[in-house]
Amino acid sequence: MNYRILEEAKKLKPELTAHRRWLHSHAETGFELDNTKSYVRQVLEEMGYKVHDCGKCGLVTAIGTGRKTILLRADMDALPIREETGLDFACKTGIMHACGHDLHTSMLLGAARILKSHESELKGTVKLMFQPAEETLEGARDMMKHGVLMDVDAGMMLHAATAVPFPAGTILVSPPGVSAPSADYFTITVQGKSSHGSAPQEGIDALTAAAHILIGLQEINARELGIGDRAMLTIGTMQGGNAPNVISDNAVMKGTLRCYDENVRNRLKQRIVEISQGISLAFRASARVTWDSGCPTLVNSEKLCHQAHGWLAELLGEDMALSLQKMNPAETPTAGGSEDFSWISHQIPTVMASIAAGEPKNGHQYPLHHPKVTFDEQALPFGAAALAFTAIQYLQNG
Repeated sequence: MNYRILEEAKKLKPELTAHRRWLHSHAETGFELDNTKSYVRQVLEEMGYKVHDCGKCGLVTAIGTGRKTILLRADMDALPIREETGLDFACKTGIMHACGHDLHTSMLLGAARILKSHESELKGTVKLMFQPAEETLEGARDMMKHGVLMDVDAGMMLHAATAVPFPAGTILVSPPGVSAPSADYFTITVQGKSSHGSAPQEGIDALTAAAHILIGLQEINARELGIGDRAMLTIGTMQGGNAPNVISDNAVMKGTLRCYDENVRNRLKQRIVEISQGISLAFRASARVTWDSGCPTLVNSEKLCHQAHGWLAELLGEDMALSLQKMNPAETPTAGGSEDFSWISHQIPTVMASIAAGEPKNGHQYPLHHPKVTFDEQALPFGAAALAFTAIQYLQNG
């Protein structure tokens, strides 16, 4: 069956490419995916699927029968980036699929096509999850609140990687345990009291307090993290004041916190609040920390990682299905990008895998989220086959 599925997927290459290019040229962001959602729904319904809304803008469908269920997930949203690729199908609206979600969605549509042709062979149920708002780390949780994980036993996702030294279509299975850090977006609002610059004693300078909070937060990295604690704290924006001769009564800072350990995460979130409030009080101001979007660490199931690597090696060959754990058994993950599939990984056994979709030697030298990033569409059938075959094998052997 492995050979047959890979060959079926390769024959779908023109169809998958057409899907990818339409999605790419019609990129949308967050939960505002009306055109994307309509397109995906139409394609699935033409295959014979019954498609259901899930949450603010998600879609869910399923194939097969039986209690045992595996979830395959693709994210559909793009980024507010003005595209500079020069591609014929580039998006012209100031929005860009710069993280490969157009590939993810197209590969899952391909898997849906393959699974439909093998429906009678399925030993359980495959649920297909088309998710919005991954880039804002909100979509997975929203769909979970609306029942996407009901009766699901395990889950898998593929993430396209470009500017990597692997042939297009190579699958890299993440090691067991944490493979992506948590992410927390936060806002610190400092409240002071306005006065004229000629009478500063009558005011409370929110900008001065904010500046000291910014410096004080650097103490976390310098003095509160041990050698084994890996965390990244970033203050990306600071805004305040309306005139050069007026003491500002308000300042707003925005930042992110990323951690590989949930205990470290909780401790640092508490310290961000304590430092912000303590320093603002010392300057007679007040500070409020609000936590915006975020997600926990992504945790891969040890059993499912080992199984998935074996199944994918059977499908693609040992040279095209690589285990990152076997490649670097002593190394800990170093990637700083977060992934909101992590919400799902804390509820059911999951595996995250990456699919190589662009070698620098072939002109794909720009990283994800870059306005000039490009992807190798040769990866599309491999990703579709990998998703479908893993689901079939899990239902039979998982």
